[in-house]
Amino acid sequence: MATEDLRAERLKKLELMQQAGVDPYPAESERTHENAAFLASFQEFLDEKKAVTLGGRIMSLRDQGGLVFIDLFDGTARVQALIKKDEVGDEAFGQFLEFVSISDFIEVSGIAFVTKRGMNSLLGSSWRMLAKSIRQVPDEWFGLKDEDERYRKRYLDMLLNLEVAELLKKRSVFWNSIRSFMLERGFVEVETPILETKTGGAEARPFITHHNALDIEVYLRISHELWHKKLIIGGLPKVFEIGRVFRNEGISYEHAQDYTHFEFYQAYQDAREGVPMLIDLYRKVAQDTFGTLQFQMGDHTVDLGVEWKRVDYNELMQSKYGFDPREVSQAPNEGKKLIRKHFDSTYDGEITETGRAVDFLWKQIRKTIGGPAILTGMPVYLEPLAKKTKGDPRVVDRFQILLGGSEVGKAFNELNDPIDQSARFESQQALRDAGDEEAQMADFEYVEAMEYGMPPTFGFGVSERLFSFLAGESIREAQPFPLMRPK
Repeated sequence: MATEDLRAERLKKLELMQQAGVDPYPAESERTHENAAFLASFQEFLDEKKAVTLGGRIMSLRDQGGLVFIDLFDGTARVQALIKKDEVGDEAFGQFLEFVSISDFIEVSGIAFVTKRGMNSLLGSSWRMLAKSIRQVPDEWFGLKDEDERYRKRYLDMLLNLEVAELLKKRSVFWNSIRSFMLERGFVEVETPILETKTGGAEARPFITHHNALDIEVYLRISHELWHKKLIIGGLPKVFEIGRVFRNEGISYEHAQDYTHFEFYQAYQDAREGVPMLIDLYRKVAQDTFGTLQFQMGDHTVDLGVEWKRVDYNELMQSKYGFDPREVSQAPNEGKKLIRKHFDSTYDGEITETGRAVDFLWKQIRKTIGGPAILTGMPVYLEPLAKKTKGDPRVVDRFQILLGGSEVGKAFNELNDPIDQSARFESQQALRDAGDEEAQMADFEYVEAMEYGMPPTFGFGVSERLFSFLAGESIREAQPFPLMRPK
C-alpha cells in the first residue's frame, strides 16, 4: 500500500477512536516497569504471577484470529506481548483490531507468560493506547538504506539500526568519562559565550550572524580558548569546557561544521609535565566507552596501551621533502612554489601563503602515522597562541596527539607574553587583510587582559573527532543529527 494510502487509513482509525470516546494521545502512562527490567526479573514475575504494565512502540504485529502477538519496544528492550480475546474481552479485543497499527505506542497490563515455543512474554489482560501513529516505521528488513535519508530521518535510523542507538549511548559515556576525569582532578567546569565579536583560538572561517538588539555582526565561536585564558587571568587556575564550536569549512570523513569540543587550561603547569595526564585521559576514556585500548582506525591498527612515540615535525618534514620548515621564506606566493616543488609541479590552487603550504605538505606525512604519537617542533608561524620553545625560538611548545593518520588533540604551553602575542596577532591580521579568511582576528582586548599578567599555563583541546575515530565511524555518522541540505 502506498504511503499516503497508509496514512489515510490511520487517520480513519484515529477518527474512529475519537468517535468511540478513546483518547488517542493521553498525557499519562500507567507503565510500572521498563521492558528490560521485566525481562531481567522475568522468573520472579512468573513465579509470583505479579501483575505488570509495560509500554512501548509496536514494532511488529501478528494476528492469529482470537490472538494477536505484538513486539513492544520502549528504548530499553523488546518484549513480546499477547493480546488474547479470551483474556481482554470481546469489546477490548475488537477495538484493538479496529484501532491499533504497527508503530503505535500502547501499554499492556498482564502477567508473565511463557509461550509454547519457550518465549518469555507478557499475557495481556488489558491494553491502552498511548500515542496513535499516523505514519508507519519502515519494515525492519528493508529499513532505510540511503545515507541521505538515514541522516534526515535519524529517529527512524535509530529504530531500525540498533547499533546507531548504541553508538549514541557510547557518545554519552565518552563525554561523561572526560567530565569525571577532569572533576576528579579539581578542574572547574565553565560555560563561555558562543556569540563573539571576534573569533580566536584557532585558524578557521567563522559563521557570521546579526545581533538585532545590539545591531552588530557577530560570529559563532570557533574555539573556547581565549575565554578560558581570561578565566586563568581572573584567578581560576584549572578550568575546562565541553561545548559546541562552529567552523564554516568543508565536510569530510573527519570534519564537521558544528561539533562538540573539549578544552582545559591549567595554570602553573608545564605542558611537558602534563602530557602523561593526557595519555591517562585517552586510555581511561577509551576503556570506559569501548572496553578496550585496541582500535582499528582506517588502515591503522592503534593500541593506546603501548608506549606513545615522540616524533619531531621538522625532522619528518626534512626527511620527506628535504627542506627545513623553520627556515622557509615567507615571501608572497612562496607557498605555491613549495607545493609545486615537493608535491605537484602543475599545482595552481588557492594556497599561496607559506604556512598553508607547509601545513598541506605536512598532512601528506601525517596520513602515514598510525600512532599513538606525540608530535613536537611546530614552527612558530603555524601556531600564534603557543609559547616559543626555549632551545629554539623558531618553534613553539605544542604537543599534538596523532592517531589513525590524523591530529586528534593538541596541547600547548600557552603564550603569556602580551608583547609577543600582540605581534603575532598583527601578523595574523595582515594575512586576513590579504584575503586569508582562516587567519586569526587580532583581539587586542585579549592582549589587554594579558597585560594584567597571566601565569604559565598548560592548555589542551580535542574534538569529537576522537570519539568517531575510536568508534571507527565518520564524524557525521557519530553525530545524532548531522546538518543536511534542505530538500
